[in-house]
Amino acid sequence: MENLLSKEEMEAIINGDHGNVFAVLGIHKDKGSKQVFIRAYEPKSNSIEVIKNDGTSLGLMTKLDDRGFYQINLGAVENFAYHFRIENDKGEKFNQPDIYSFPATIGDIDVYLLSEGNHLEMYKKLGAHVMEINGVKGVAFAVWAPNAKRVSVIGNFNNWDGRVNVMRKHPTCGVWDIFIPNIGEGEIYKYEVKTQENYILTKADPVGFWSEIRPKTASVVYDLNHYNWNDDTWMQNREETCTFDKPMSIYEVHLGSWRRKGKNGEEFLNYREMADYLVPYVTNMGFTHVEFLPLAEHPLDCSWGYQVIGMFAPTSRFGTPDDLRYMIDKFHQAGIAIIMDWVPAHFPKDAHGLIEFDGTHLYEHADPRKGEHLDWGTKIYNYGRTEVCNFLCASALYWLKEYHIDGLRVDAVASMLYLDYSRKNGEWIPNVYGGNENIEAIAFLRKMNELVYSQCKGANTCAEESTAWPMVSRPTSMGGLGFGYKWNMGWMNDTLRYISHEPIHRKYHHGMLTFGLLYAFNENFILPISHDEVVHGKGSMLSKMPGDEWQKFANLRAYYGFMFTHPGKKLLFQGCEFGQDWEWNSEESLRWHLLQYPMYKGMQNCVRDLNLMYRGNPAFYEVDFDYRGFEWIEHSNADDSIISYIRKAHNPADYMVVICNFTPVVRQHKMGMIEKCRFQEIFNSDDKNYWGSGVKNKGMIEAKDGEWDCKPYNIEVTVPPLSTIVLKPIR
Repeated sequence: MENLLSKEEMEAIINGDHGNVFAVLGIHKDKGSKQVFIRAYEPKSNSIEVIKNDGTSLGLMTKLDDRGFYQINLGAVENFAYHFRIENDKGEKFNQPDIYSFPATIGDIDVYLLSEGNHLEMYKKLGAHVMEINGVKGVAFAVWAPNAKRVSVIGNFNNWDGRVNVMRKHPTCGVWDIFIPNIGEGEIYKYEVKTQENYILTKADPVGFWSEIRPKTASVVYDLNHYNWNDDTWMQNREETCTFDKPMSIYEVHLGSWRRKGKNGEEFLNYREMADYLVPYVTNMGFTHVEFLPLAEHPLDCSWGYQVIGMFAPTSRFGTPDDLRYMIDKFHQAGIAIIMDWVPAHFPKDAHGLIEFDGTHLYEHADPRKGEHLDWGTKIYNYGRTEVCNFLCASALYWLKEYHIDGLRVDAVASMLYLDYSRKNGEWIPNVYGGNENIEAIAFLRKMNELVYSQCKGANTCAEESTAWPMVSRPTSMGGLGFGYKWNMGWMNDTLRYISHEPIHRKYHHGMLTFGLLYAFNENFILPISHDEVVHGKGSMLSKMPGDEWQKFANLRAYYGFMFTHPGKKLLFQGCEFGQDWEWNSEESLRWHLLQYPMYKGMQNCVRDLNLMYRGNPAFYEVDFDYRGFEWIEHSNADDSIISYIRKAHNPADYMVVICNFTPVVRQHKMGMIEKCRFQEIFNSDDKNYWGSGVKNKGMIEAKDGEWDCKPYNIEVTVPPLSTIVLKPIR
């Protein structure tokens, strides 16, 4: 029989240069002669025998090249199932299916949706998936690399030789796929990409579900289908419990530094251990949500997770993907919602990551004026490319669906919205209208938010957006970006500057305390005291407070009281709840030993009680984003550094009165009231249980006739030094 294969094609296979390996290797029938050929390329082998699956031998294949290229001509025979019996160069014999006899795992619908940029569950096709084809178990791999000359899967199963398992290309969508039998979960792999310029790149899987522990960089095959969730009640009720008129007090956590173990605190707690400690702690402290700094895979610990390399892979630092699911499951069973930082704003330049993935600027812009984040030394996604937009949207949905995450906090949104973000003149390119708005990023964010709210009932999104971009948390149908919430960076900056002044000077800065109410209802705001406020030389929250030790703690308790009663949802970073004295260090555990001292334990008691009061009184959370939920009593008493206001529930008769005194002076204070009734003090940040001085209003406070502060009635109340107190009407 003649050899229907040219020498050039055989050389191309051996050298890893053939653009369509599946057309050569495997079983083929010549259209003219009807002869059946089987070809194989198996380096480091002595012989290959073809065996029918019924056990019949069809003979040894002819070795056409000593480098491992084989062929057998079987004549005009009908199709049949077969496998190889291979003898390697060590004399060992083993059976192996012919990898090139398996069909594609990417179907026509997948090709269409991927090329269109609307494959919202692309992670169910791309990446590595344990499956069975024609009764053979193995792993199906698929990766997007449209401009590559050749893509292979490499791993221990093929001695990391990129010539062995060359993938099939789907030219319409640029995806390559292959099914490799007899491997399974836990297999380590990468993609070897040969560029058009014949450079060899080795890349981790962009849609990989798990990774090796850094500094190793390979992806790991992981089957996402074997975890059994126990949070059905939570997921079924989430849409009703996670609404704007429900309490939202968020505890922000960096998983690597909340608590550590080992003699010197050098070891991380894993996801399951963290569930044992963190779930009861958050429950006891009264928080409603936990927000994790990014949990996706990242190569550098000190990036805190914000330089993501695996948009579909939970970091392996703390365990397996199912371990993470276990932790989330435990939170849900305890009634705690989970938010995760998600980072579509940029990605690092690590060689095994997305940068120049197929030898071209595939995920990023080629022009550094659009594709480089100068501040962070990272790359910027090309949001205008449909496949990249699809990749990011699918990642957002993946975390919400596969890990039951309840919300995504999107980092650095401002850097996405502005083409001139942190750039000088000449360092950026205007949009088609000559403006500085990133039109493609805006379209991506709107699409992402629409998908989240339409496909994941009860889930939410939040933007860290540090400018005055309008309608960030307004629906896209109104022209907004579609986020559910926005961090109120202005309130945070103003009030922290105010509280850091010595009390004697605060009267000159009174506007910093009250200015936030001029725009408090423009967005659905979260008031954030986040990790960014206690790092990089900014000091801890406690160290920002002026005065002696007692005054520092009193200032901080009063500030938290103001925060928890102010319109807006709440966020507090780990350690801030007990007044950690040193600024946060991501490489060591929180200073839990401080809780043995009464001032720190008192601060923790104060925050716990603030959470319980906040959650127990609808006036503090039902009408957070509407002016009807707030009413000033006095906002201009700068000389005394006192403010007072009313918070109202849906029912205006259900309200609370808040008085803040930001001087270290006890005041007998007269103030207006809207109702003639009795009032009871239900919270006092100066309570002795909080390490305060114990000045309080005992018994009931009677409102009297007589206009004051433009209100028809008035009361006289004792206001402790450096304190926030809350009064509840008793009828």
